Amino acid sequence: MSTKTLIEAFKQTEYQVAGHGPRNIGVLKEALNHIDDSVNSDIYGAGNIIDDFQEKMANFLGKESAVFFPSGTMAQQIALRIWCDEKTNNKIAYHPLSHLEIHEEDGPKLLHGLEPVLLADQTRVITLNDVMNIDVEISSLLLELPQREIGGQLPEYETLVAISNYCREKQIRLHLDGARLYEILPYYGKTAEEICQLFDSVYISFYKGIGGIAGAILAGGKDFIKEAKVWKRRQGGDLISLYPYIISADYYFDKRISKMEHYYQYAQELAASFNECHALIRTRPEQPVSNMFHVHFDLPKAEIEPILVDLYETTGVGLTGNIKEISDKECYSELSMGDVYENIPKETLQKVFKLLNEKLSKR
Repeated sequence: MSTKTLIEAFKQTEYQVAGHGPRNIGVLKEALNHIDDSVNSDIYGAGNIIDDFQEKMANFLGKESAVFFPSGTMAQQIALRIWCDEKTNNKIAYHPLSHLEIHEEDGPKLLHGLEPVLLADQTRVITLNDVMNIDVEISSLLLELPQREIGGQLPEYETLVAISNYCREKQIRLHLDGARLYEILPYYGKTAEEICQLFDSVYISFYKGIGGIAGAILAGGKDFIKEAKVWKRRQGGDLISLYPYIISADYYFDKRISKMEHYYQYAQELAASFNECHALIRTRPEQPVSNMFHVHFDLPKAEIEPILVDLYETTGVGLTGNIKEISDKECYSELSMGDVYENIPKETLQKVFKLLNEKLSKR
């Protein structure tokens, strides 16, 4: 039995099934390679390099204006703060597994005094009935598309339209956590503009499916973005220069935005391979609706990891480098498909799942 950890064995594999490859300084070097040295930097949120990119993203999303942020956490908290101030109502509604609720150390509450109203339960997406049955007055509603923590599930498009119409009727601002917006376009068969027109404000990320270094765009109406820029300055988001993030965001956006259909197909193909394997493995959702999904193992983390390490060393293929424990009998991993999947020979991948099935059958 190997003494390597899962992540050590994963990093040493020849092929890895998910992502775009290692996140090293080569990511930035590739993006900068085509930029003329004479191009001027942005300075404290101003300059052609940032202005042009913000306009490009506003047009892509079908919004009047947009502003670049160093992080989505900053962008979304500011967006919701603006909507709360507009209504003089600090109550905002979102899913109990929203990034704001479980990954931001109570930032929305402590920094902005926002008061969350949690909708739905932790196993499903928010529905129209959830919104209609809110028993307090709220200023805004946040929808995350897809809902990452439950495997990237999505509501039907008709549900989005119904929620949007209801919010406008009730004068509730609707904000889109679109960190993975690009990746859901193939499933919905819609453009980004078509989806974003349902929302008053939109956040998108540039390091997830796009694979840039970091950074985010917040988009909406002109007055909204004017106020967002003020808050960005207040919170220290106007670094003296953001051009490394902007250049990488622009470069990888152009490189990968047309590949989202392929990533979606890769996810469907790989999920099917997991689900056709041993009964101890299943994906959530069973059929992915974006390029991401979760793989659940009905085994303790301590039991599945050595099996995977041995599999990686035997086949040279890494399925995941990170397993998260749910209970002493179940664990899972998150996979987001990208460029590297197409490099794996089909026969090699078939061998991986045949061996995995054999190993699980012997336990």
